[in-house]
Amino acid sequence: MIARTWHGRVPAEKADEYYAYIERTGLAEYRSTPGNRGIVALRRTENGITHFVLTSFWDSLDAIRRFAGDDYTRAHYYPEDDEYLIEREPLVTHHDVLLADAPQL
Repeated sequence: MIARTWHGRVPAEKADEYYAYIERTGLAEYRSTPGNRGIVALRRTENGITHFVLTSFWDSLDAIRRFAGDDYTRAHYYPEDDEYLIEREPLVTHHDVLLADAPQL
C-alpha cells in the first residue's frame, strides 16, 4: 500500500468552507477512484492560517495514476482551489505503508 500526502494552506476564516469544498471535490474523487483504500484528513490553525494535510491510501502507483494522471508526483487541483488556497504547492509525497494501526474513528 502507498500513502500519498498533500498539504495546503487557507486563511483561517475560510477553513470550514474549504473543507466542505474538498469533501465535494478531492475527497469524493479519492473515494470513487478504483484502488483507493481510504483517507485521513487533518487540519490545524496557527497565526490565522489553517493547514490541511490529506493522506490517501492506495493499492498501487497505477491506482494513484488513475486519480492524479501520469505525473502522479504533482498535486491534483480543482478550478475553485484558487478561491481558498494561499498558494498551490506543486508536489505531493508518497510513502510505502509499513504499518497501519489506527483506532476506529
